[in-house]
Amino acid sequence: MDYMITDYGLILISMAIAMFAQFYINHNYKKYSKEEGRNGVSGYEAARRILDNNGLENVEINQVQGTLSDFYDPRNKTVNLSTDIYNGRTVAAVSVAAHECGHAIQDKNGYLFLRMRRAIIPVVNLASYAGYFAVLIGLFFSSLLLLRIGILMEVIIFLFQVITLPVEFNASNRGLKQIKELNLLEKDEYYGGKKMLTSAALTYVAGVVSALIQVLRLALLLRRRND
Repeated sequence: MDYMITDYGLILISMAIAMFAQFYINHNYKKYSKEEGRNGVSGYEAARRILDNNGLENVEINQVQGTLSDFYDPRNKTVNLSTDIYNGRTVAAVSVAAHECGHAIQDKNGYLFLRMRRAIIPVVNLASYAGYFAVLIGLFFSSLLLLRIGILMEVIIFLFQVITLPVEFNASNRGLKQIKELNLLEKDEYYGGKKMLTSAALTYVAGVVSALIQVLRLALLLRRRND
């Protein structure tokens, strides 16, 4: 009974953290996506200026569908901005565009944690599927070996989330530095953009905590099976 209480408690904590992080970023995104930048710079224009300012004229900027679906693709050297960010002239648009350009600058400079994250992505993709099936089959057949493999896969996912944290925080810092240097937002708007990007980073912190909780849950499960 104590194990069940602990297990459900960990699940609830994980869900609560994830929900709070998502609520916080959505709240700040809605707020700053309505706040027009007084300098009249669009997300696309901000991205182009930042990239050109850092010798990245070869990096293309594409418009993609979705909301907050923005990303930098190191494979084809493109910054991909969602429609609202690409066309928007808001504090949110400039800030998100700057963040993605921060990833492009990281790529150019060979930022260590970005290279580490990219290197282990294939392993993490495998771990995401293999870990799930290892745990499921391990529980069905009462196999401690498979449960241990499942825990190992979850540890890999946890380490990936940990490596992601400095990548995202560093990209935001680089982007904010460019915003200030190129005067893409006014001073008071800059702090709004910083707040929004900080709230976005909390989703990655939540990912780390959730991954850690999953490892703890499986470790408790393995311990229970050993008893």
